[in-house]
Amino acid sequence: MPKYEGNDEFNDEISKIERCSPLVFAGEVRTLHENLARASQGQGFLLVGNDNEETFEVDYIRDTFRVILQMALMLTFGSAMPVIKVGRLGNQFSNPGKESGDTKSLNLMGEYNRSSQTLNILRAFATGGYADISRLHAWNLDFVDETDEGSRYRKFAAKVDESLRFMKACGVDTSASSFTKTDFFTANECLFLPYEQALTREDSTTGRWYDCSAHMTWIPEDSRQLDGAHLEFCRGLGNPVGIRINDKCSPEELIRVIDTVNPQNLPGRTTVIVCMGDGKLRKNLPGLIRSIQREGKSVLWVSDPSYAIKSNDYGTSGFEKIRDELRAFFDVHDEMGSHPGGVHLAMTGEDVMECSGGFSGISEDSLASSLRYPRLNGAQALELAFLIAERMRVRTGLPPIE
Repeated sequence: MPKYEGNDEFNDEISKIERCSPLVFAGEVRTLHENLARASQGQGFLLVGNDNEETFEVDYIRDTFRVILQMALMLTFGSAMPVIKVGRLGNQFSNPGKESGDTKSLNLMGEYNRSSQTLNILRAFATGGYADISRLHAWNLDFVDETDEGSRYRKFAAKVDESLRFMKACGVDTSASSFTKTDFFTANECLFLPYEQALTREDSTTGRWYDCSAHMTWIPEDSRQLDGAHLEFCRGLGNPVGIRINDKCSPEELIRVIDTVNPQNLPGRTTVIVCMGDGKLRKNLPGLIRSIQREGKSVLWVSDPSYAIKSNDYGTSGFEKIRDELRAFFDVHDEMGSHPGGVHLAMTGEDVMECSGGFSGISEDSLASSLRYPRLNGAQALELAFLIAERMRVRTGLPPIE
């Protein structure tokens, strides 16, 4: 992390943010916590869409928000359970890895203002009719029109269409707010502690402290040392906490980290984000799940297959590698009798070409070549949602859609 001690300009920026309004509110955070608690007990599924290359343009925010909602609709139908929708939006700038230590390049107040605008736009879309279930289904039909005649995507979408028609025939009012509005939450990685601390507020109704830069805060793999500042900071928050792990995390270490951030073992408090790759996941995840089950810890297990195609794997694995890691994630949970509780995807609503594969047939030769973390485009993200929904449908005991 860059060093800023004694920098008056930086300290002035932090002081201004300390006097600003929170980006999210404690009541919203508690709602997310309650939803995650139900999901950790097998009664929900977490969908997180993350764009590492986000911009603060309205059209961009709208398109990414739309694709996340389209995915959630398919996952809700496939799983027959609520889907918790979270976006890693409006806060990527706080990653100190992009900074050289020059506080002039930070412009924290400018970034705070853009984040505030993003959150306002998301709230407007979530509650202003843009999230109407009929609209989302129509967009999904547009997607399947691009697939082959008779494809499983078309058949799956037809089943959703039948369900909506059935509800309307039974007199269900699909124009009610429960069908036209949605809860949408944000998450960020707890990296730049001065900024996170500046946006930490005491809730007037409970007396608890919340990091109000986002509803959910994540501890990345390289920042979760047991004696480190990041873990200590998150330990004192009322926010749900995500813990990212890879194949190097031992069962003993995971238990110690969970005990640190969630000593009361509260359901919904701790989400474990698994980033390993297909082969390593099949080898290492069972032992981690077994230790959690043995110790009686309440966690929500989430797969993050996107990092299988980062950096040195760039362009050589793509969509199929992501699909294989997700398949391994579900296979292991089936074997262990545990709940595969969610998925985190690097994605965008834009028509980018950064990840090879998928029915759209993006080849490695056509890929962009400068991104550290390639993203699924909108069509690829939707295709993956269909595949996950099919797998979840089988888990509910329903026959696969032939």
